[in-house]
Amino acid sequence: MKKMWSGRFTRPPDAEFEKWQRSFPFDQRLLGEELAASAAHARALAKAGILSAAELNAIVDGLAHIAKLSPEDVALNQTAEDVHHFVEERLAELIGETAYKLHSGRSRNEQIATDLRLYVRNRIDAAQLQILDLVKVFLDRAEQSGDAAMPAYTHLQAAEPVLVAHWLLAYAEMLLRDYERLADCRQRLNLCPLGSGAVAGAPLTLDRQAIANELEFEAPTANSIDATSDRDFAIEFVQALTLVMVHLSRWAEELILFSTREYGFVQLPESYSTGSSAMPQKKNPDALELIRGKSARVIGNLVSLLTIVKGLPLAYNKDLQETQEPLFEAAEAALSSLKVASGFMRDVQFDYARMQAAAEDGHINALAAATYLVQLGVPFRKAHKQVGKMVRYCLGKGCKLEELSLSELREFAPEVNQDFYSRLSVDAVLGSHDVAGGTNPRRVREALSKTRENLAVLRGGVHANA
Repeated sequence: MKKMWSGRFTRPPDAEFEKWQRSFPFDQRLLGEELAASAAHARALAKAGILSAAELNAIVDGLAHIAKLSPEDVALNQTAEDVHHFVEERLAELIGETAYKLHSGRSRNEQIATDLRLYVRNRIDAAQLQILDLVKVFLDRAEQSGDAAMPAYTHLQAAEPVLVAHWLLAYAEMLLRDYERLADCRQRLNLCPLGSGAVAGAPLTLDRQAIANELEFEAPTANSIDATSDRDFAIEFVQALTLVMVHLSRWAEELILFSTREYGFVQLPESYSTGSSAMPQKKNPDALELIRGKSARVIGNLVSLLTIVKGLPLAYNKDLQETQEPLFEAAEAALSSLKVASGFMRDVQFDYARMQAAAEDGHINALAAATYLVQLGVPFRKAHKQVGKMVRYCLGKGCKLEELSLSELREFAPEVNQDFYSRLSVDAVLGSHDVAGGTNPRRVREALSKTRENLAVLRGGVHANA
């Protein structure tokens, strides 16, 4: 397979260097994007009078034929330097010398910039759909949990009771922010580099807006130097995926903790767990642990991308080839993790009785007790101290606040009346948080309904090419 640049050289490249510098083993992922961009460029060449109608038809038909190749057949190629080289040579095998007219007025620098933008755009659409699928699972599980309660934690210590649904909706909020970040990235990247040439712009008069329209870009890029060397869109995409993975990792860590015998809040689904080769009783949270581990890899991919571009002069440099594998790996890790997370959340079982019991233990109604005193006119700082002493007394006695007699309570807070006890039940504590965003059951039901409505709107806005 002859090189696209061989005319300048008298000797072939060193065999080991040739193998080492090839990007086709990984950039063959971009074959679909490369074929779409090449077809758009061919039509622009025909419009500019470089290709005849017959030549255009031959090229477009040849590209369509290449698109039908199986991934296995594509991967067998051992000589293509990159995906651009592969398409050119395969096209030449199909239609002859006319194939070599396709590269008129363009450069691989603009080709890879275009292919990567198309790839990222498609992966954003896929990621957004996966995020919405996972959000729906969280909403379904929240609805199924009804008015079941659990402890919420600060500093990993039981803090206050909340609805299980309220806890699940917290993860839905994280994921919806991820969706919005991806949408913002998609809007900014949706400009077409084709027509930028190697660095100075195409040497032929091409209709760049028509090319952009065909590929569903908003407009052509504004500067040829920037267009051929820009990888901000890849960095932004992986940055957004990093937050997706951080959120999934936090969720995975919490589920791992909650699945332990010490917590006992969830039962690991066998469909997403494995056993131990040594200990027969074990059921291990491998799906959760792998998501937690893959988050580190995606974070590393982001650091790699930033490090690669931080010292590059304008415009294209071969270093930019090294941005592809971190990009591909991050996208594949995030999409697969989102899919596994959705499956896990559908199958996991909650022990609502155990969660409810934990929500009634550990004096986590103490803030409600202090709030009761505040509503009687006691300054909060004084009420805080009074209830703190009650808790200390209960710890010594081995009882709950609501198990103290009225006379015992009044030793710490003379203001306490009989209605104090009714304010300490889990239902009363949950109901007291009657503010937007709070865990009051009515507020949680409103939040659940609103999030479902938002989900339907967002799903309708994801682009069809996902």
